[in-house]
Amino acid sequence: MTASTDTQALDPALLYPSPLKEFWQAFAHNKGAVAGMLFMCLLVFCALFAPWVAPFDPSEQYRDFMLTPPAWLAGGQLQFLLGTDELGRDLLSRLMHGARLSLLIGLASVVLSLIPGILLGLTAGFFPRLLGPAIMRLMDIMLALPSLLLAVAIVAILGPGLINTIFAIAIVSLPSYVRLTRAAVMGELNRDYVTAARLAGASLPRLMFVSVLPNCMAPLIVQATLSFSSAILDAAALGFLGLGVQPPTPEWGTMLASARDYIERAWWVVTLPGLTILLSVLAINLMGDGLRDALDPKLKNAQ
Repeated sequence: MTASTDTQALDPALLYPSPLKEFWQAFAHNKGAVAGMLFMCLLVFCALFAPWVAPFDPSEQYRDFMLTPPAWLAGGQLQFLLGTDELGRDLLSRLMHGARLSLLIGLASVVLSLIPGILLGLTAGFFPRLLGPAIMRLMDIMLALPSLLLAVAIVAILGPGLINTIFAIAIVSLPSYVRLTRAAVMGELNRDYVTAARLAGASLPRLMFVSVLPNCMAPLIVQATLSFSSAILDAAALGFLGLGVQPPTPEWGTMLASARDYIERAWWVVTLPGLTILLSVLAINLMGDGLRDALDPKLKNAQ
């Protein structure tokens, strides 16, 4: 019995848990991050399966039920759980289909800014005298401009629409990735493993992408998560200004813009899209906090 107990005590799986298990334990320690993840899972499910889950077509108009209140209010209809908008379209269906566009804009803009941001940050970190100053001065100029104003200017030049909105938000988010990658690279270049890789004859691409970049990914992952929420906010702001996704395509910011004239007599038309944006951004930010706690060794040790 004692030998069996000693064997279990010395089991490597118990002494050294897998990185994935260790990450999940640190992430699950943050209850807010878990709640945010559950909400995002629900949102992603509704976005992916909106054509089958949504009760109505998002563009279908029911003229006899214009500005119908939610089902739990007086005058509400059970078939329209969250009510209808000024054209008689089901709000629940439009919110579900709008989640597809909002999440698509967030994901695409993060990818389009993360990849060039990493490349430029690595270049600035490995060539601090040759290319670094020019890259960083350009990023400083972009950071000096208000992000929303810069996005509005880009969309005004390119024209409103889904693709141009994604490009505008990606360009606005680029400086943060470049600066963060450069700072992480500069901190890693003086470490022993980089010196050993240089002495072993590692080529510059291998040194950049195989040796250094994997050790810089933790803060970049957290930044990507937070940029996802910022992209949703920027897309909603551009849609509210009429420069983003154009109606009648369901998008949360566009829904807010079209409903602002009815805020006094049909509060749900404005409140529900705004509340959806609020909860989505809050859930993503909570997940970002959980990722930061799980990926930072100092914070994990403090727990």
